[in-house]
Amino acid sequence: MVRLGLPPAPGGPPGLPEKRTTVRKEVLLVAGTRPEALKIAPVAIALKGHPGLRPTVVHSGQHSGMVEQALRAFDLEPDVRLDVPRVTGTQAELVSRLLPEFDALLEERDPAVTLVQGDTTTTLAAALASFWRGIPVAHLEAGLRTGDLYGPFPEEGNRQMISRITSLHLAPTDDAANALNSESLPDSHIVVTGNTVVDAVQRVASADLPASSPDLVALERSLDATGGRLMLVTVHRRESWGRPLMRVLNAVRAIADRHPDLHVLIPAHPNPGVREQVVSLLGGHERVVITDPLDYPDLVRALRRSALVLTDSGGIQEEAPTFGVPVLVLRETTERMLAVDAGCAWLVGTDTTRILAEAGWVLGSRLRLPLGRNPFGDGRAAVRVCSALERLAGLPTALPRREPFATLAGVR
Repeated sequence: MVRLGLPPAPGGPPGLPEKRTTVRKEVLLVAGTRPEALKIAPVAIALKGHPGLRPTVVHSGQHSGMVEQALRAFDLEPDVRLDVPRVTGTQAELVSRLLPEFDALLEERDPAVTLVQGDTTTTLAAALASFWRGIPVAHLEAGLRTGDLYGPFPEEGNRQMISRITSLHLAPTDDAANALNSESLPDSHIVVTGNTVVDAVQRVASADLPASSPDLVALERSLDATGGRLMLVTVHRRESWGRPLMRVLNAVRAIADRHPDLHVLIPAHPNPGVREQVVSLLGGHERVVITDPLDYPDLVRALRRSALVLTDSGGIQEEAPTFGVPVLVLRETTERMLAVDAGCAWLVGTDTTRILAEAGWVLGSRLRLPLGRNPFGDGRAAVRVCSALERLAGLPTALPRREPFATLAGVR
């Protein structure tokens, strides 16, 4: 494993009298993908300077480069990076490499808590290794469910397995907490926090950084010059690859053709097969811009400006309501039905005709949703997560266990 900037041991330099210090308990914050990094970043920031807890950000190496890119948006970098070379790219290969790396790290560091996020292979491996060593696992964004083990795959299976070995379930919403209760998990182990991605998107939006991608800079100039509208499209889930993606891309082309003022931005997934499909079906269209994955501040900038978003991303379903942007969810099921129930998103699947109909209605009516009514959180989730971690680590805290974020947000 490669260690980057590990925190120093307590005490002063060799040869000097040791200063009296309070030993801070270590919390490992684990991320292997860009969404994980974005959602642990607010927690890492909230824990900086904490009198009793010390954050250590661990990059599993699952998506090399993407975690670093996401953390840079928050002036963070990994403290530890695991070495997980891959040849086949299979889930089995990744797990077989991650488990011994995590086990060695846990043996060396002996943290008070391992915090994992979401439902990726990194999350499963870190949770399992911690469980085997008797280290409490805190699961950020716990309780998301579709009820279909194969949709999304393998995420639904991962998160159900993780829930069985978790000590602290950090549920983003009441719906997620209720799902955990229905699985007979103790209510005393569940805390409703709101989603930390709302903290992240608010922080980045408030910075209002200029676009760094040359493609986005050129697109913004074109929009300003023509008064055009923007549609953001992100498609990356494994179950969307192949024929479902082809249907989505055909719908995107038709939407662009039917709305002459509409410009389309597609940050293409780095998978070569996915990018090849996107380029072959949409490359060359005068109002379709295909880019590499955008830095997070650029993605937030594009999201804020969009008239409509088409996505199979869970994160964008949670981020878009902050800016009042309507979302068409390109999936048959979603574990984020709260957005659908709140009228922020529409579940359309990958059927070309249905996507065309719903997009036509949103664009034709110029629908815009109320600002500041995000059902996923109020931007204070990380503070609640830290209070819950204090309890798990045995530190005193005054925060009620099931404080509902929606009340604090004024949503209900």
